[in-house]
Amino acid sequence: MSPMPAEKSAYALARYSRSADSIRESLEWVKTHDSAKFLESFYFQYGHASIADLGHVGICWEGISELAATEVEDEPLWDGQAKSTRYQDFAKLGFVTPPEFDEAEAERYRQAGRALLAAYERLHALKFEELTGSLPRPEGMKPDAYERNLKARAFDVARYALFFGIPTNVGQVTSIRTLEKQIRRLKASEFAEIREVGGEAATAVAEAPACLWHESVGGPVAPTLAKYVDPDPHAATASKDLRQWARENLPASPVVPYAEASVELVRPAAAMVDIVASLLYGVTARPYRELYEWAAVASAALRNEVIDVALRSRARYDELLKPFRGGQYVFDIVMDIGAYRDLHRHRRCVQLRQDYSFELGYALPAAFTQGPIRETYQAAMAAALRQYRNLPQPAAQYLLPFGAHGRFLFKMDFAEIEYISKLRSGVKGHFSYRDIAWKMKLELAKVEPDLARLIAATPPWEDDPLTR
Repeated sequence: MSPMPAEKSAYALARYSRSADSIRESLEWVKTHDSAKFLESFYFQYGHASIADLGHVGICWEGISELAATEVEDEPLWDGQAKSTRYQDFAKLGFVTPPEFDEAEAERYRQAGRALLAAYERLHALKFEELTGSLPRPEGMKPDAYERNLKARAFDVARYALFFGIPTNVGQVTSIRTLEKQIRRLKASEFAEIREVGGEAATAVAEAPACLWHESVGGPVAPTLAKYVDPDPHAATASKDLRQWARENLPASPVVPYAEASVELVRPAAAMVDIVASLLYGVTARPYRELYEWAAVASAALRNEVIDVALRSRARYDELLKPFRGGQYVFDIVMDIGAYRDLHRHRRCVQLRQDYSFELGYALPAAFTQGPIRETYQAAMAAALRQYRNLPQPAAQYLLPFGAHGRFLFKMDFAEIEYISKLRSGVKGHFSYRDIAWKMKLELAKVEPDLARLIAATPPWEDDPLTR
């Protein structure tokens, strides 16, 4: 079957499963019958959601902030690519200013953004100079390949000064079912920019494609879908309700003003306890283990109360929230935002996060060597932190550098641990997530040594800076 409009494809394949006709006969039928009427009845009214998995679209989000891009990509059934911080220079792109700021706030933000980009350029130049001085070009390596490799490694360091307001491009290919959920989720965001790009996506699929592979292709991409993408308030409402419940009911917890990058593995023994801990994880700043241990000794009535709070805003066709999904192994990871951007691409695990903030400090890897490189970086982070604290939430998060730490939860089975640990620890990877991938294997070895030995992970001290 050649590429077809997404809704026509969904109609054809749905009919194909419901009749004795061949696919050729089903395609001829679809040419003369209204796909919109079929989808409105079976998909949107009767809830036959799998039908919309049969139609796929390619859609690109251009010039959106890195913050918005991360939210666009936060789908378990998603395929796409974003602009790479290793192979492209972000210094000349400018940055997105959140529309929530008034003029005085916007000016403070712009000044801080320009300072971070200046630090980004200086860090790249300093690191590239250091690398060329310490890593002579091997015989047999062409000069342009040598320069490209070292510039990419220098960008791995400089990217710590990039921030969530930096613009990027995201290209995706996904089913119209996933796109519908994606648009509804984006339109319910607390950020104006994200609500806007969700609305633009809804408008785009109601129109003919902007980029045509063949001139004979035309007509709206998914016009029926575009009529049923009102904001989905369930996740946002549940988060607000759970946050209030946690403030009123959880015992006091010590405040952690800074945290080193870390990986901690917990093996949930009870699904109910894991669900409660996961629901509270995203609305607090507490480690998963602390919440799990609290939920394990809490009364059944109290655990059910948390569940009820999370579910009371759920509508008929709303799926259960991500915290209801489990995994044999739960990794609570403190890492920099840049590393999260990379590991966020792994879809076979359940990913949760706590609020982005500067409260856990920022990463200071060994690659920031003593002298001008480290001094430039630390001065840039200190200045960004001062301005961040002078800007209103949540829009202040646009100023968070990729070096800022956050707390993230990854739930998965052994196969996914093996895949991530092996792939992301390789010498071609960024040193930040390489360290995390290696620590995942070490954490698993504490509880499952016989399984951990099967993971062919590469220790972070094995490195080859001239390999990409």
